[in-house]
Amino acid sequence: MTAPHTRGVTSAGRGKAAAKMMLVWVAALWVLEVVDHATGHALDAYGIVARDPDGLGGIVTAPFLHFGFDHVASNSVPLLIFGFLAALGGIRRFLAVCGVIVVADGIGVWLLSPTDSITAGASGLVFGLFGYLVVRGFVERRLLGIAVGVTVAAIWGSTMLLGALPTDSAVSWQAHLVGLVAGVGAAFLFRPADRRPALTP
Repeated sequence: MTAPHTRGVTSAGRGKAAAKMMLVWVAALWVLEVVDHATGHALDAYGIVARDPDGLGGIVTAPFLHFGFDHVASNSVPLLIFGFLAALGGIRRFLAVCGVIVVADGIGVWLLSPTDSITAGASGLVFGLFGYLVVRGFVERRLLGIAVGVTVAAIWGSTMLLGALPTDSAVSWQAHLVGLVAGVGAAFLFRPADRRPALTP
């Protein structure tokens, strides 16, 4: 008699934890941008400098830095939404997925971006989480996950796919494309061990 209630509490707890984490995450991006602005954009130097060995450290820091308030604003809403939806599957798993996306995307940006260019921003992670959400349900054969993926693709699909193409020299399409691919790969990498032969809720 208590099992349904326990599951409900667990689901609600996951939702609250996911929401709190993403709100803190996005707030931290804004705080960092305020600091960057106050210091004359000193933090911009900690982005990924393409093919510069000293710029490899930016792989870890770049997703938390932005080139201005418009830049961080453009990433805040999709990061909040995609991050929340992805984190509902478990915080540890979510952080592992983000780690794979950030590292893979950072290496891709370091290798593929124009020489000596500096790349920063959470958009690579945003594109990665988008790719992860779109395919996760199909990989895990879960109806709810498929519904989430279809909905996410229907709302943001065209915008995300265009963003992964080299249509704007001022935007790091390399980060978008590699992040997208990394997110899809993460869905396969972190699928549950108990693979189900049929669709489940």
